[in-house]
Amino acid sequence: MDKSKRPFLKSKRSFRRRLPPIQSGDRIDYRNMSLISRFISEQGKILSRRMNKLTLKQQRLITIAIKQARILSSLPFLNNEKQFERNESTARTTGRRTRNK
Repeated sequence: MDKSKRPFLKSKRSFRRRLPPIQSGDRIDYRNMSLISRFISEQGKILSRRMNKLTLKQQRLITIAIKQARILSSLPFLNNEKQFERNESTARTTGRRTRNK
C-alpha cells in the first residue's frame, strides 16, 4: 500500500510527556512560598489551570493556599510598584478649611 492511498492513518510520532509542575512529595500549603510564587503572574494574578498544567484538585489547593497567604500578609494582593509611587503633583496638601458663616 502506498502512503498516498492511506490519507487517514496518523503517523507514529514520538512525544515526550511533560513532567507535572507539582511533584507528589510537594505539600501545597500557604507557607510554601517557593511553590506558590510559581503560579502567580507578574501582576499578582493567579494563573489559569491551562497555563499551569495542573489537575483540577491541585489548582483548587493552589488557589486556596494563595488566598490564605494573601490574607495573612505573606503575599501581596497586587504586585504593582506604580501603585505605591506618588508624584508630587498627585500628593494631597494639608490646608486649613475656612468656614463661611
